[in-house]
Amino acid sequence: MQLQIALLAGDGIGPEVIDQAVKVCDAIAQKFNHDIQWMPALTGAAAIDAVGEPYPDETHEICVNSDAVLFGAIGHPRFDNDPSAKVRPEQGLLKMRKKLGLFANVRPTFTFPSLIDKSPLKQERIEGTDLVFLRELTGGIYFGERGRKDDGDTAFDTCTYTRKEIQRLAKKGFDLAMTRSKKLCCVDKANVLESSRLWRETVQAMEKDYPEVEVAYEFVDAVAMRLVQWPNSYDVLITENLFGDILTDEASVISGSMGLMPSASVGADIGLFEPIHGSFPQAAGKDIANPLATVLSAAMMFEMSFGLNEEGALIRKVVDQSLAEGIVTEDLVEGEAKAYKTSEVGDYLAAKIS
Repeated sequence: MQLQIALLAGDGIGPEVIDQAVKVCDAIAQKFNHDIQWMPALTGAAAIDAVGEPYPDETHEICVNSDAVLFGAIGHPRFDNDPSAKVRPEQGLLKMRKKLGLFANVRPTFTFPSLIDKSPLKQERIEGTDLVFLRELTGGIYFGERGRKDDGDTAFDTCTYTRKEIQRLAKKGFDLAMTRSKKLCCVDKANVLESSRLWRETVQAMEKDYPEVEVAYEFVDAVAMRLVQWPNSYDVLITENLFGDILTDEASVISGSMGLMPSASVGADIGLFEPIHGSFPQAAGKDIANPLATVLSAAMMFEMSFGLNEEGALIRKVVDQSLAEGIVTEDLVEGEAKAYKTSEVGDYLAAKIS
């Protein structure tokens, strides 16, 4: 199969973890007789430095003319520490999601048997956890009207949603639930927010189309609590942009490291696949970052964008082997055990596949 993949390494540790995913993908391509054409493009702080824009038009053209996008990370501390900065790397991520129509962020949370003791939560609370968040990506408070008034002493950000925006995200949630345990939880704050009341009534109206799906409605603060008490009670959760941003980061620590969880951002056409972690600039260039989340994102890409389930399953298998055998980076090492370099983990995975 011919696969044309846009490669957006981004900032910080992005290029290092992307390099390992490319190694793994190339090994998969060789084993299964695929032909991957990688299409590198700039984004984030690297793009600002090069052309003054975090998501250049040239990068967008490469993305829309590819079959999928494999993405590293965005962000740099020099922008974080400058509240007056007019252009920020994160603006490129929001622009990319909007222009590519990536309205649904798919973020799974699961545990690894060999790492069950790495989680900050008790083993009996997290065993069997296998949930998926679908976070709405292109609406809500991040894209609503904002500004200052009263000579800058008052600031406002507006959360706005349309019924159609909610319906298209909820449909993906219902469809995903039908392939799993047929349980769906709509997360909102309908006791306070009008936008949440629209979410709830829209999802309720869709229940008739999915009579086999058991639907629950929970307030976001209750879900935040239950995620650390009984995460294995959830299966598929759908929610708006801001709530999803916060809850998915909370859920990510269940596995024991943010360097382990993959994600996908999907819409009508192209899919973008990325690790859930940030750019971790403190580790950039040191060859110590955990590449497994990026590698597992590549597995999601093979499955979701190309329907290549055997390829995705093999990637997951060799990742499990690396964890079981202790071929891991320093974030997963305790005591006197050896910590492997980012590049060494990538070499191990590619060799196992070959």
